[in-house]
Amino acid sequence: MRNNKAIIGRKKEIEKLDRIVQSKKSEFFAVYGRRRIGKTFLIREYFNYTFDFQIAGLANATTQQQLFNFDTALRKQSNLVFEEASENWLIAFQRLIEHLENKRTQDKIVLFFDELSWFDTPASDFVMGLEHFWNSWATNRKDVLLIVCGSAASWMVNVLINNSGGLHNRITQKMKLEPFNLQETEELLFAKNCELERYQIIQLYMALGGIPYYLDAVQPHLSAPQNIQELLFDKSGLLKNEFFNLYRSLFRKYEIYEKIVEVLSSKNEGLQRSQIIEQSGISSGGTLTKVLTDLEESGFICSYTSLDNKRKNTLYRLSDYYTAFYFRFIKSGKYQGKDSWINLIDNPVQRTWQGFAFEQICLDHVWQIKKALGISGVQSNNVAWKGGTAEKSAQIDLLIDRRDQVINLCECKFSLDTFSIDKSYSEKLRSKIATFKTVTKTKKSVFLTMVTTYGIEKNKYANLLVRNEVTMDDLFS
Repeated sequence: MRNNKAIIGRKKEIEKLDRIVQSKKSEFFAVYGRRRIGKTFLIREYFNYTFDFQIAGLANATTQQQLFNFDTALRKQSNLVFEEASENWLIAFQRLIEHLENKRTQDKIVLFFDELSWFDTPASDFVMGLEHFWNSWATNRKDVLLIVCGSAASWMVNVLINNSGGLHNRITQKMKLEPFNLQETEELLFAKNCELERYQIIQLYMALGGIPYYLDAVQPHLSAPQNIQELLFDKSGLLKNEFFNLYRSLFRKYEIYEKIVEVLSSKNEGLQRSQIIEQSGISSGGTLTKVLTDLEESGFICSYTSLDNKRKNTLYRLSDYYTAFYFRFIKSGKYQGKDSWINLIDNPVQRTWQGFAFEQICLDHVWQIKKALGISGVQSNNVAWKGGTAEKSAQIDLLIDRRDQVINLCECKFSLDTFSIDKSYSEKLRSKIATFKTVTKTKKSVFLTMVTTYGIEKNKYANLLVRNEVTMDDLFS
């Protein structure tokens, strides 16, 4: 029996699950995404915690321990009686087949393997056993739904989805679970009776991102700064030591991955590949390419193509809010102690961070910005940009380069009140626009678009410069 009532957001994902369940053939469905993103919760809630067989891999276990775990789960969930332990995965999957063939159901036979990559211990031949199970048994039926989940996105993509062996093209459906956007975050918080104003919800998002596990820990009776203090700075804070689990549980050579995100955390606007090599000390080649790909697939970084579409100018930016917050405020230990975060309210250090974090929020909500501008149907290339001449340089938070020969040059400003453009700032904006036009030699119309919390103050400078404006409320649409 399917249950959608407890699931917040995930409308497209639920629609996809509905289609898969109603499919007239066997389906091999791979779900992957960042740790704590809610993969297990989504599948369990949708199927009301009822499966014909379910199991989760063991972290850092041996092949023998994984097989023991499998045998134990099978004994508990079936009527099978077997004395000898499964010696290998072929035997284990054969026993699973025996259990499933005794099932009598009009619906799909639903199997759920969580943290699939953990089963794949060295020289275990787990993938071979899985291949044989699917190819020799499941594909000969029309009623099997095999759901596999994994936080190790690189393994899920490289070993499973892009498999070149017996599982080549066997994955019939896949889903990458993304963090909640602001609208879904608000919905989750309201479901917890946490009715914060949107300004405070954005403050939470800056530190926690749209990670359901993190957001579920928010206390309704506390303000956003108080919640950040309790979760990230207090000695017993749930997320105080989250960083040490985050990358080490996903990547075997986690040190390289942590090094790359640390380097990216030092430049809010992002770095090109050559700059990453220079600052990290990691040589160019297959290893760096794999690390960057893995981090992007796992949702920790984003890459933005340049306007000239040259690969060497691709910009890599740290997009995981918690990781960025960790390197800025937690790692050094400088801001630890009672009320340390509360005491930073209105401090320039916190204000500067909020400005950069708001830029990332805007980059993550381009669809909402385009909707507010009435151009959601217009194809566009959305990039961050920096460049300059010998005399002047410029950095632009977000460019929406449209197919209809217009570029929205977006300035993102996080402020406590309506944002005022004065003479000095208007001159900076004019200079930025002029530099952009000179460097890019664009023939498109350039529209200055202000993205702010509470809108802009209408004055002569704003009236002359600003073509469009988007507010915080638009980001929640």
